[in-house]
Order: sequence, then structure tokens, then C-alpha cells
Amino acid sequence: MSISTPGGPERRPTVVSTGKKPAAGRPASGAKAGSGKPAGKPAGTPRAGGKGPRKPVTPVKVSQGRAWGPIALFVAVGVLAAGIIGYGAYATFQGAKPWDKRANSIDGIVNIRKTDGESLKYESHKAGPLTWKYSPPVGGVHNAAWQNCMGDVYDAPIANEHAVHSLEHGAVWITYRPDLPADQVAKLAGKVRGVEKMMMSPYEGLDKPISLQAWGYQLKLDNADDSRIDDFIKDLRVNASVEGPTALCNTGITATGTTPRDEQQQPPQQ
Repeated sequence: MSISTPGGPERRPTVVSTGKKPAAGRPASGAKAGSGKPAGKPAGTPRAGGKGPRKPVTPVKVSQGRAWGPIALFVAVGVLAAGIIGYGAYATFQGAKPWDKRANSIDGIVNIRKTDGESLKYESHKAGPLTWKYSPPVGGVHNAAWQNCMGDVYDAPIANEHAVHSLEHGAVWITYRPDLPADQVAKLAGKVRGVEKMMMSPYEGLDKPISLQAWGYQLKLDNADDSRIDDFIKDLRVNASVEGPTALCNTGITATGTTPRDEQQQPPQQ
């Protein structure tokens, strides 16, 4: 529709209605230019759809992972230190135990003093060939002469009659099958040679490759690398002596052979 006004010097403009509303975000017709206000919505104006003002975005915190490397190292060092301390305490405790208690804790050892003490008793030395319940013998009746046991390594069998007397003096006697490999024999010899109250010889008919004897004790093994050999020597050499640590191991029989040497002049009895 058109509206006309009367003419005159201040004639008003003709307004034409289009029937449309001003577009959102645009100033209505007739708005003053340069008013300084933005053409869009004023700050704080609610968003379309009736929702409130846009909330500020909260910064996202990034969590750094734990430094597992130093933690693992610290734990490993702690475990190692605890193990060392624990082993030291155990070794100290073991060393403080009586020698026979330590010997009895060796896996596989036979304590004939405890299980068959009667077989170790004797009244006097006897000449000539003798017999024993155990093979090799571990004590009991024996010859008046002992086998030299100053770290002697015999390459042939020796007489049981002399060897048992050496056991009475506190010696450890290592025996082995004649067919034991040379490197195994060498390892055994390395534990014997030059050590007082030690001797070693091959032995026929063993039911195990290696057999260790002290007075009243025996331990049979499969190879010379077994750590129980060292335990047996440590716990029973000298300690197992029936006559005390001053009993002699020198001035004894040095010859090999399984027949006792009664025809020879005997050393002083101990």
C-alpha cells in the first residue's frame, strides 16, 4: 500500500511496506550508520534455541606417565641388597651351627654314627685282611698302621685296613670308580692334593661313580662337579676324628695295594 502526503517544502518520503521482517543480525531499515554497535548480536545475548551464554572452555590437563625406569631400578637394587643381606645372615647362622649339625644337613649324606653306631666299635687293632658292613668302609676295626693322608692322591687302590685307620685320625677319603673320566679324576685330585687329612684312591665295585668317607659318614655322588663334595670336606675333615685333631696323618703307609702290609715295621699307634 502507498501513502502519499500533501506536498509542501518538508514533504515526507513515501514508505512502502513489503510485509517482511528485517533479517536476523542486520540493522533495521533506518538504523543510524556509524553508531559503533556491531551488526550481530550484542555480547551476552542468548544463543538461538533459548540456551544460555556460551561457557568458557576449561583447559585439558595432560597427565604425564610415571617414570617406571628409575622405579624398576630402585626395586631391583633393593631386592639384590636384601638377598645379599639374607644370604650373609644365613651363611653366618650355618657357620655357627656345630659341625655335625652342618654335616647332617648335606643332602644324601648317610650318618652311620646315628643309624648304625655298633658297626663302628672295635676293641683293638687287628692284623691281616678284615671285613666291613659298608663298602667302602667308614669305620670300625682296622689295622695298626694308617694310610698316609697328607693330601695323598693314589693312582691305584689301597688297603681298607689302613684307610679306616686314617679315617679314625680325621681324614676324608675320596674314592672313585677306575673308569671315571680323567677330567673328573683331575677335579677330585685338585681338592685333595697337598691338603692335610685328605687322601684319594680308585675303588673297585662302587655303586656310584664317587664315594666320600669320613669316620661314621658316607656320601655317594655321580660327578666331581657336585658342590656337596666341598661341603663334606669342610664339615668333616678333622672334625670327624675319633682321636682328636692332633692325630697324625704323616709317617703312614704310602704304598698301594689292597693287602694290608703287616710285614712292614708299623708306625707308632695313635
